[in-house]
Amino acid sequence: MTGPHRRAPGWYADPDGTAGQVRWWDGMGWSAATKAGTPAASQPAASAAAGSKPSRSADVLAAGAAHPFGGWRPNDTAADKETIPAPRPLWRRPAVLWTAGIVVVAAAILVVVLLVASTTSGLASGGIGPFGGGPTKPPLAQLCPPPTAEPSAPPGSPPPPDSRPRLADSDAGISYAKADGPWMPWNQVWSAGTLGVQFKTGYYFVTEPDYEPGRDYLASVLSGSVPATVNDGTELDLKCTGQQVAEDVRANFYPNPNTTQPIRDEMTSLGGRPAWVSVFRLHFHAEGLHATSELVGVVLVDVGKPSAAVLYLSIPGTHAQYDSTVESVIDSIRPL
Repeated sequence: MTGPHRRAPGWYADPDGTAGQVRWWDGMGWSAATKAGTPAASQPAASAAAGSKPSRSADVLAAGAAHPFGGWRPNDTAADKETIPAPRPLWRRPAVLWTAGIVVVAAAILVVVLLVASTTSGLASGGIGPFGGGPTKPPLAQLCPPPTAEPSAPPGSPPPPDSRPRLADSDAGISYAKADGPWMPWNQVWSAGTLGVQFKTGYYFVTEPDYEPGRDYLASVLSGSVPATVNDGTELDLKCTGQQVAEDVRANFYPNPNTTQPIRDEMTSLGGRPAWVSVFRLHFHAEGLHATSELVGVVLVDVGKPSAAVLYLSIPGTHAQYDSTVESVIDSIRPL
């Protein structure tokens, strides 16, 4: 069906039913303006039915007395300029007000939802502030998420007394025996590889001086630490972490290509603390270097900190008489 024709603006019988009173219809709704009088809406129809020309007032009413932009038409006579209220501004009409209110409320709800979602995302990603940030996990924590259970190291009995001189690494949280032989104190901070292990404590000796200009080849026993947990967490996956550090050593500390001969790769207890021990022999060839193999030990100890203690031991094949140092020092590790 076709809907009714829209009623033009004008004075019509007051819908309140007050006799002798008309109310202004602005084309979309009833205004508050009223006056005494009779409805004029029927005048155009009556005039047309009688075949007479509508009066000037009726013509103005039928066409809509107000100019589309709110003024009077230029040819209006003074007699026709009765006081007629202007249509209500669009923003004051009930339908428009309800629509605007709904839009404002919806926009406010959307802003709140976006802020909550951004804050949650930032917290979940370890970011800072409501909009998060970049990843904050150290490389090892990204490679090895925290375990779902405590490390399953064999129960450790109290370690036997060790009367040998010891070296303490307070930053790493461990101590270990000083080996006999031509060893000299390590007096620098050395960081190699991609996992951020910093070796600050230990001892070494030179096995091949200047094997290439400005570089010596060394036997070493060095300790340090590596960030291995998220934020202030203390649980770490020792097996995964130990394997990642051993692979970092193999790939970045030695000539490439190289091959690995596994000797020991296990979870154990050292000084009553969970530890992962990896011992292997590397085989390689590099121009100018006499050594073609090396006995390597990599030990990670869970010392109850966000960082794991790391002990790295290396004995070049040219000095195999010191191979026993690797297992001897590993067994001497104690937590501080």
